[in-house]
Amino acid sequence: QVQLVESGGGLVQAGGSLRLSCTASARTFSSYAMGWFRQVPGKERAFVAAIIWSGTNTAYADSVKGRFTISRDNAKNTVYLQMNNLKPEDTAVYYCAKDRAIGRPILISVDFDSWGQGTQVTVSS
Repeated sequence: QVQLVESGGGLVQAGGSLRLSCTASARTFSSYAMGWFRQVPGKERAFVAAIIWSGTNTAYADSVKGRFTISRDNAKNTVYLQMNNLKPEDTAVYYCAKDRAIGRPILISVDFDSWGQGTQVTVSS
């Protein structure tokens, strides 16, 4: 089973930036769509961004569109989330996720079935 490890979280002031990284153990990493989710204690996990296997198609939650950018480097088995102009409302644990399907060409009906342990992002006012 694939293992996902997130890193890059931390404390940043509002308006600042962070780049999260997620490294996968699977050699077939490049075949899967990947996503980022976030969760605040007491609330359900929320979608943030997703990217197909080739990196040519991405999707974002309305709350982060224009501020966050998802990308991937398949040679490094890594997906990134560049977060700019961070807001206190972005504070959450951020999780990396893998799509169940292989080679999904579009980000419709994505079924994320593997998750990392999460990395904490805290944005201060």
